[in-house]
Amino acid sequence: MSQSKGAFREVDSGLEKAEVPLHLGERHLLIIEDSLGRRKIELDKFVYSIGRDPKCNICLWSEFASRHHATLVQLSSLGLDSGYYRIIDGDLDERPSTNGIFVNGRRVKAHDLENEDQIIFGFQTRAIYYHLSQESDVDSIGDLEKTVISSQPDINKAE
Repeated sequence: MSQSKGAFREVDSGLEKAEVPLHLGERHLLIIEDSLGRRKIELDKFVYSIGRDPKCNICLWSEFASRHHATLVQLSSLGLDSGYYRIIDGDLDERPSTNGIFVNGRRVKAHDLENEDQIIFGFQTRAIYYHLSQESDVDSIGDLEKTVISSQPDINKAE
């Protein structure tokens, strides 16, 4: 679900509140692929900054990524027994990245992530988000992540 520009203010106003705990048994992973290679990041914090600036929580190793390319914010579903992350292009002060973000091939300003959403940050810099339930075996996604990332067409290549 894409969010309108007003979603930035909604998220920003809630940052001073206590962390929204993710529900027991849930695991949230981000598999990053950039010039450094492929790495798995377990998400358990309320807010993550993503970009090439070494001060970012998740550093992207790409000259095509903005210093502060995107922000992940942890949210909780009202009435549902689950939490999720929203990705926002740029920072929470509404300063977008230079090249934007693409989720599942569509350019977005903000997007509520769902299991296996694919995020493109720029040339050869991408990620896959996993929202795993208690029954899921985190280690068993190794082969899946290689297949999903490697099988993606490179939208950055010139035709």
